[in-house]
Amino acid sequence: MPQPFLPYALVTPTFPFRHLATLAGRAPIGGTREVALGCFMAARLAAECGRPDTELTSEGCQARATSARSWLGALTLPPAVRTPIAKCIESSGSRNARTVAHDVTAMRDACATYLDAASRTELDALIERLTEPFAGALPARASEP
Repeated sequence: MPQPFLPYALVTPTFPFRHLATLAGRAPIGGTREVALGCFMAARLAAECGRPDTELTSEGCQARATSARSWLGALTLPPAVRTPIAKCIESSGSRNARTVAHDVTAMRDACATYLDAASRTELDALIERLTEPFAGALPARASEP
């Protein structure tokens, strides 16, 4: 039986990286948890890069990336994954979707042994979304040169 129209009902929010967040929350302290947290942060920042409707300016994206890199320094990550995660976070500040997609791919490959299949699938979906035709050419903001 269909539900009656509720004019004041809120839309149920969706969470695009719930498997990464779940992995980080359930993994024991150390290795896998730290890698999952780093990938989660990088994915969240990268996801904004491919959205043409984002309200963030280039300066705002760059500031977020800089702050996230500082935060990443507090994590104890294996050297083999620290660089790809940091590079992905850094490139998210550029808002160049193709570069970010390349860096997310490198991050996913470097972190594959730490991530479960569902988390890797979320990163694959992000890569696909970033490489869609519209993602490569974000509209310029009036405040940008």
